[in-house]
Amino acid sequence: MIATLLFVAFLGLMFVGVPIGAALGLAGAAAIALANADAQWFGLLAVPQNFYAGLGKYPLLAIPMFVLVGSIFDRSGVALRLVNFAVAIVGRGPGMLPLVAIAVAMFLGGISGSGPANAAAVGGVMIAAMSRAGYPKSFSASVVGAAAATDILIPPSVAFIIYSVLVPGASVPALFAAGMVPGVLAGIALIVPAVWMARKHRMGALEASLPRPPFWKSFKEAAWGLAAPVLILGGMRMGWFTPTEAAVVAVFYGLFVGMCIHRTIRVSDLFTILREAGELSAVILLVVSLAGIFAFSLSTLGVIDPVANAIVNSGLGEWGVMALLILLLITVGMFLDGISIFLIFVPLLLPIMNHYHWDPVWFGVILTLKVALGQFTPPLAVNLMVSCRIAGVRMESTVRWVGWMLLAMFLVMIAVIAFPQLALWLPAKLGY
Repeated sequence: MIATLLFVAFLGLMFVGVPIGAALGLAGAAAIALANADAQWFGLLAVPQNFYAGLGKYPLLAIPMFVLVGSIFDRSGVALRLVNFAVAIVGRGPGMLPLVAIAVAMFLGGISGSGPANAAAVGGVMIAAMSRAGYPKSFSASVVGAAAATDILIPPSVAFIIYSVLVPGASVPALFAAGMVPGVLAGIALIVPAVWMARKHRMGALEASLPRPPFWKSFKEAAWGLAAPVLILGGMRMGWFTPTEAAVVAVFYGLFVGMCIHRTIRVSDLFTILREAGELSAVILLVVSLAGIFAFSLSTLGVIDPVANAIVNSGLGEWGVMALLILLLITVGMFLDGISIFLIFVPLLLPIMNHYHWDPVWFGVILTLKVALGQFTPPLAVNLMVSCRIAGVRMESTVRWVGWMLLAMFLVMIAVIAFPQLALWLPAKLGY
């Protein structure tokens, strides 16, 4: 009964508009109090202990730094220079600007680790450029929102950091390596329908008439941005620094590029950048810590094992259970953000993963692919919200375009499920 009340209270609080972090914490605290009605202070001393325990984990130190990196590169003008360089490579023509938008979003995914930050950086440049070329704003918003979803697959990734904290045996470097191939495949899969739709509906009629940037000049301007993922990922691979330390290195590199090379960031801008990054980091980490209370109440009430046993013994078999989990997470992903999905469902899914002996790194990539899908699946899609706000369109107008891109990324997820080596080959090759 108390376990039922836990979920009812959580859902009820969300429906009345309580923020998800507060809903997790309040529902968990209420369940703890009801389960310990005869104890002193109703057992609520466990609440502050688990609040701190949810936050006091070394890998989580990387999150504020990668969020700050996203804010710095957003303001440094790197995205515009990468766009010009990409256009210089692929040229002008129908469907080329959507291709450039997706390619640049994938590249920036190797810098920031935050989908909404990526959508803001790419959308701020590409949506205006695509509008000038004759693309509908709803289509442009769809492309940018979908492209930014590759961010949490291509390292560094905030989602992978959260998953590594929750799952023993899944290290951050192994997850970063495992996400690379599926992330690139997801980006390529998005390019196909984006270019096809642009040409089928004769979008971008003015694109061919726009000037093509000179190759060497645009390469020179983009070189510092191109070097960022090499520094971050190469440094981790060479053992120069850990993923958490890599985030700090990326911050100082971004400040150096923005303030000394491109000179687009002034000293007076630093307060705004730090404030924005601090606010977003506080929201993420507050949700993480409050979810620790919810997770403690789940384990104390003994909810996890009965739910896992019910799913395992449902008669669906291994792949039937996988299909059920995908359907569940697709539905949940329409309403919750990725970090919340991990914090709520990974403790429930761990016993199922262990029962079927699924590789924890591979399973993490599958879950992250699902979260990536959720980031641009209406009605609640954080990346799509950002790109629609930049484009000035309603999310409903993107449905006809975004559906094809959802299908493309869904097929990549099915491929990774069917062929686990797509995710596991690179970590094994790198010795993780």
